[in-house]
Amino acid sequence: MAYWLMKSEPNVFSFDDMTAKTARGEPEQWHGVRNYAARNNMKAMALGDEAFFYHSNIGKEIVGIIRVIALAHPDDTAELNAKGEVVWECVDVEAVKPLPKPVTLATIKATPSLANIELIKLSRLSVSKVSPAEWAEICAMGGL
Repeated sequence: MAYWLMKSEPNVFSFDDMTAKTARGEPEQWHGVRNYAARNNMKAMALGDEAFFYHSNIGKEIVGIIRVIALAHPDDTAELNAKGEVVWECVDVEAVKPLPKPVTLATIKATPSLANIELIKLSRLSVSKVSPAEWAEICAMGGL
């Protein structure tokens, strides 16, 4: 299993929104990503991979865990390129659980063992990798 971090602005789509969709049995297409590195990260995801759900811009904190339930497929919100092809892809995800204690960006930046996490190193990337050690540390910080 691989681990990831996926960002969303909570005033657009929050972890509470994700949890509500999951409770209704509705998967969420993680659409709208328009960065090649983030798209390639989604293309590398496997079924069952887990990701931190990060509230960006407002809050700037990891608030929950989501799971990949459908592999990368064409993003329905993307326009076709000049060749009539869909360039952008997305995965489908569902909520797993909230973190009992959200882990803030400030806390992550202040933790020496997390100095190389892509959230900090590649701060503009909306879908990034998380190492198993980083995953375990953040889960512990979040009360799991």
